[in-house]
This record gives sequence, C-alpha cells and structure tokens, in this order.
Amino acid sequence: MKPTARSRRTVAASLVGAAALVLSGCGSDNESGSDDSVTLGFVNGANTHFHSCLLKSVEQTAKEKGAKLYSANSKQDAGTELSNIEDMISRNVDALIVQTVNVDALEGDIAKAKSAGIPIYLTSVATDDMSNVLGAAVVDLKKVGALDAGWIAKDAGGKDVTVGIVAGAPGAASDLLVGGFKGALPATAKVVANQPGMFNPAKAQDVAENMIQAHPDLDYAFVANEEMAFAVRKAFDAAGAKGVKIVSVNGTEDGIAAVKSGELSATVANSALVIGQTAVEQTVDLLGDKKVDKVSKVPLTLITKDNLDEAPQYCPK
Repeated sequence: MKPTARSRRTVAASLVGAAALVLSGCGSDNESGSDDSVTLGFVNGANTHFHSCLLKSVEQTAKEKGAKLYSANSKQDAGTELSNIEDMISRNVDALIVQTVNVDALEGDIAKAKSAGIPIYLTSVATDDMSNVLGAAVVDLKKVGALDAGWIAKDAGGKDVTVGIVAGAPGAASDLLVGGFKGALPATAKVVANQPGMFNPAKAQDVAENMIQAHPDLDYAFVANEEMAFAVRKAFDAAGAKGVKIVSVNGTEDGIAAVKSGELSATVANSALVIGQTAVEQTVDLLGDKKVDKVSKVPLTLITKDNLDEAPQYCPK
C-alpha cells in the first residue's frame, strides 16, 4: 500500500469502547510486522453460523496475506455497528471490511469512515452509489430468494399452493431475500404468512408453530437461513405437518445433509468461505492499487437431491 495512506489520518488519542473489539489471532501474529504491513478491521453483523464461518474465513485469509486483523461483532444492532466502526477508526486501520446489519445504516457508516480517511469494503451487499466504497463481495440476495421460488414453481407443477415465509431480521439481507423470493413465485402460489424469525432458531420455531396452527394445509415454507429451517422443520413435524416442503439458504454442511435426507427440499449455497476470502484478498489488492474488479459476485448454486456434489465448501476447516 502507499506510504501516504497512514499520513492522511490522525491516530485517535484513546480507544472508544475498546472492550467491544477482539484482536484476532492473525492480528497478533503481525504485531512486529513492518510499518508497511496492512491492518484491517472486520465488523461482523451477528453470531449465526454464517457470521461465524465468515469470521473464520476473514481471519484465515488475513493471516495468509500477512495482514493484521481486528474484529468486532455488531449483534444485529445498527447503533453497535456504528460504534464498532468508530472503535476501528481509533485503531487506525488501513481499511474496514463490514458485514452490515442493515443497509439503511451504511450511509452513516461510510460517512464516518470517509471522514477519517479509511475506506470500507462491503460483504454480501453493495450500495447504489459505490463511489465512496472501496469494493464489495456481493451475494445477489434477490437471486437467492428467486432460486428457491423457482424450485417451488417447478415442484408445484402449476397447481395452486400455499406458502409461508419465516424471514430473518428486518433490514439488509432478509428484506432482499424475501423480496426476491416473493417476486419470483408463480401466480398459483399464495403467500399466507410472512413473519420474522430474527435469524434465531427458538424464535423461528415459535413462528412456525403459530404458522402451521393457522394454516394446517400449508404446502411450502421459505426460511431465511438453515439454522432457522431446522427449527421450523421440528415445529412442523411436531404438529403432524411433515409434508410441508422447506426451502432455505446457506449451503452449510448440515444444510446439505438435510437436503440429502429430505429434511429440507432445497437450499441455495452461497459460501461464507468464498465471501471472506474474496473480501480480504480484494481489500488488500485494492489498497495496493492492483487492477481488480471493484464488485465481485459470489457464486450461487441451488442444491437439491439431484446435485449434492455441486455444493461448495461453506466454512473453513
């Protein structure tokens, strides 16, 4: 990276809320690195399996690239996300990698980082205006939802069917997923319930119990991640609704196994491993003025019993 990158910024006199930050193992490996080594801050969005795998991937790739890494978790709260970004700025990182909790919060996040002269690289989503963003590893979340809806359309074969939706937390990923799913459903598929499970299995199970009680003849359910989907399956089975077909998102090892067993009918694989690798590699390359794409699309694969072997590795070993 250019020697002037640090000179454009002033090191903060104190660390704001330093307790919220956790120095990753790969960061400690580079404590004695040269002045030209890259220091990255990673602000994660939650504690789901996806977020845990994403963190592992970011940590491993940062270590491979010889970069120091600080990480923090916003726990699905936009206010905490901004506070974490302020903490990262106080650590004088060269760039921030952000898995946002809410796309509406990004405007403030980007403005705060820009005023400090620190570029932001986004994971999973991108902004409409990328001029103030270093880059992004984008998961086309609308397409993810559409792929699951396409499976339902094919499976239903033109028959009138009912569909329930167990969304995640309002904002960011969930809204895009659900929007893409609903928009791609055939006219013969009627959404009879749509409630947030908050990316929490216990909450999702409660939602599913109420849903199947209100709609005992439900045909399909779209669930915004596999952790919730397993809880939804449990609720449906307990209510005697084993025939409800569930489609979901992630492509974890457990999720692929559930598709194989029939617990889930389909899932869309979007590897957290690939997202983390892409984010770190491209952030370092872009800081070094290498010619790489500013926006990279993460590969998506609809996984069913017919193509289980096509599922990519989801989480670092």
